Formats: sequence, structure tokens, C-alpha cells
Amino acid sequence: MFQKILIANRGEIAVRILRACQEMGIATVAVYSDADARALHVALADAAVHIGPPPPRESYLRGARILQAAREHGCDAIHPGYGFLSENADFADAVAAAGLTFIGPRGAAMRVMGVKTSARAAMQAAGVPIVPGYQASQADDDLLAAAQEIGFPVLVKATAGGGGKGMRIVQHPDELRHALAAARREALNAFGDEHIYLEKLIEHPHHIEFQVFADHHGHAVHLFERECSVQRRHQKIIEETPSPLLDAELRGRMGEAAVAAVRAVGYTNAGTLEFLVDAQRAYYFLEMNTRLQVEHPITEAVTGVDLVKLQIRVAAGEPLPFTQADLSQRGHAIECRIYAEDAANGFLPAIGKVLTAVEPVGPGVRVDAGVTGGDEITLHYDPMIAKLIVLGETRRDAIDKMLWALRHYVILGDVITNIPFLRKVLSHPRFLAGDATTDFVDSLPHLQSPISQSPNPPDLAFAIAAIAELLQGSAAPPTTGAAADDDPFSPWRQSDGFRLGNATGGA
Repeated sequence: MFQKILIANRGEIAVRILRACQEMGIATVAVYSDADARALHVALADAAVHIGPPPPRESYLRGARILQAAREHGCDAIHPGYGFLSENADFADAVAAAGLTFIGPRGAAMRVMGVKTSARAAMQAAGVPIVPGYQASQADDDLLAAAQEIGFPVLVKATAGGGGKGMRIVQHPDELRHALAAARREALNAFGDEHIYLEKLIEHPHHIEFQVFADHHGHAVHLFERECSVQRRHQKIIEETPSPLLDAELRGRMGEAAVAAVRAVGYTNAGTLEFLVDAQRAYYFLEMNTRLQVEHPITEAVTGVDLVKLQIRVAAGEPLPFTQADLSQRGHAIECRIYAEDAANGFLPAIGKVLTAVEPVGPGVRVDAGVTGGDEITLHYDPMIAKLIVLGETRRDAIDKMLWALRHYVILGDVITNIPFLRKVLSHPRFLAGDATTDFVDSLPHLQSPISQSPNPPDLAFAIAAIAELLQGSAAPPTTGAAADDDPFSPWRQSDGFRLGNATGGA
């Protein structure tokens, strides 16, 4: 087993990996930019190394500097998390060449499956249905001709990375050149790679992904699916498992296809096969993420498997401790991504300072956070504050638990969060019916209508008093009169005893 691991990332995923290492008795080294000097992952690590200014290309994408830090601190492995260098095959190879272990797949497998264009070709050769597309040339004229042959609307997508970055929907030919330029700029900034390709836009699909795992001893399994159809700007914001769309037969076929894909390319460690499922329940391979996913906690919740620890053990050479027959789903899990963003303003990042945050606590409630009181949300990085995860006995139980948790999540500061928007989505009849497709948010503009982000003065006084009491450790929580009822989603309502909701406006 490794003695010391460098975490080549930041935010909540760096904190998640650090805590797994601590439980396993493994020393940790964090890296940080100027903007993250006081970040939580820096405070939690055994050692921390400054790697540059805030822009990712000058810090978290500097593979040579990160590798140097690992060598200087005597690390024997590097965990990349997700994003940044996590799907960079050259970096994975450089880590191996330096005599360290990259906690993820080998560079060769990453080149095939981590680059979306080669992954599509590999899956097509293996007989897995793929979304129609074009990837032969980077020239604008060739791409325009291909788009006209495929038929509009089309998607422009980055070949590297994920998370909706470097992706544009193009409805008409005269929009394509602008979309290509914008997608290339965004992809280069996010992943250091400006290459793009085209896909036919499959309208109204469900986005279903399968978590896969393979070791160095020839064993491979899937850990079931995650439904990721609730998205904005092509990025997931609510995920759940099991999917309300799949039955046992379709789940089995898609799971077998996912494992076959892993075996076909000699893949090891954690990965995710992503599919689109259309209205006729036909499925198409979309891409593979050759890394840990943001939404991995819901898989952990229903399977009881710690995926980060398993990543580390597999990278250290241990075999998978189970077979496919040993795995099952129990209960229903949902994850909401808590962002500092304004849903009423095109989901633009709402930068600012978080004064304090009080997380919901209860049975089956988990918070993976990388931001604490005093931290500032900047434009340099993804504005995610935390991931809120719940596990219920049934899907409806999980939805009710998530609504409760969102009402009891307090974030005070001069940032706006998406918590009120998340409550509206979870309460919508289409979501409750399990009928949310990838265009769900865009097709319902009223979901993005302004919602009061600031409590009224009595409610604000209550919230501040409540936090003061919590910080002082008082056993007698403050009480006040009934909160205003003008907002049906008011987070400040009280019933029996002491309850905290969400404050997201200036304080």
C-alpha cells in the first residue's frame, strides 16, 4: 500500500480523496494556487505545495510542476480527482515514467477511451451503438459539410474532458463557425486541448451512465447506473440511482455492454460509460470518462462500496474484492450539486464570499464540501460549493429527504446559490414521475424564474442568532415568530423546535 499520495486537484474532490487517505493511514500532499492558499484541502493535508497563480493553465494544469512536488515530498502515487489532469494520458505516462503510480487507468487505455473520438471508434468496432457524428477533420469547412450531411441540430463537443465544457448546440448552419471557435477556446482553457468533433443531437433523451471498475488481474464489473438527465448548460446538476427509466432487462444489457467495453481496451481502475437512451428505449454510447465522476457518492450509497478507497487499492495492485454477482443496489440515492450561481440569470456564476455555512445533518444525509465559512468563490474555477447526497428507502423517500435537506442548508454571504432552483426541480411533476430528459430544464423556463434569495429581516435575524448559538455551543436554540409565508419554498419556516433553512443573499 502507498505511504504518501499527492492529490492533484482542489475543492470538494480533493477533500474527499484526502479523507479517504486519512482513513487508510496514508499521508497526503496537497497542491494549491494563489487563490486557494487558505482552502480547506490545503488545511487538511499533511503538506501543501504552491504551484502557481489562479488560472488553471498556470497551476492545476502544470503537470511537470505537480510531478516535481510529488518527487520532492517522497510521494509514491498521485490521485488526479476529476477535471484538470485526470484524463491527460501524457501526464499519466509521465507519472509512471517517474516511478510513481497514477491512480487511474494507464495512458494507453486513456488515449483510446478518454478521448471521445477514439472511444467512439473503438465502440463502433466492438458493435456498441454510437451517436452519429463526424471526427475526421478539424477544418471549419469540413465540419460544416459534415454537419449538413448529419443534419441539424448538431452538437459541437470537445474531444478531451467533460462537464459540458467545450460543448455547443448548433441549430442552423450559419451558427456553426461561431460555435466552433467558442468551443475550442473553452476546451483549450479547461483541458489544454482545443480539438472538437460533431455529434447528431438526439432530442429528448435520458442520460444514463454506468460505473465500471477493473483491476490488474483481469476482473471487471459494473456498479450499476446513474440517471443524469437533469442538466443545465450540458452539465449535470441532479443525479440519482437507480434510474427511474430502466427495468431489470435494459439495466442488464447496458451493464454487460459497459463491462465488455472495458475489457475490449484493457482498462483498469474506475471509469464511467455514458449512454443516451431515446424515447424508444434504444441506447447509444456517448463517451467514457476515464476517471472518478462528480456523482460517485450516490453509487457508494446504494452499493456500500467506497469508490475512492477502491481506486487506491486497485492502483496498488490489489484485486477487486467482489464479483458482479456480489453487487446489488439497495435503496435510492440522489445527489444535488450546490452551486454559487444565479438560475434566473442564465445560471451565471455568482461569485462572492461565503460568510458561513451550516450543513444539514440527519440519517442518510451526506455533504461533500470544499468550501467553508470565509472562503471566496472566484471566476477562476467551477463555482460548486458542495454536493448534497441523500439515501432513502424508496425514490419518493429520497426526494422528500432531499427537499428536507435543502431547506436546512444554510449558506450566508454575498453569493447566490441554486438551492431554491433545486427545490423547484425536485417538486416538479415531471421529475416526480421520473420523466425528466436532458432538455427538461431548458423546456421549462419558469423553473429559472427569480426566487427570493434573501430572507426578510426577522428571518435573517433568526438565522444569524441561530448560527451564533451553534458556534457558542448553547443548548437552548433561539426561537422567533412564524416566518413569512409569501414564498412557498421559504427556507425559514419553523415548526416544532429549531430548524434552519437556506439563506443565499447578502448578509
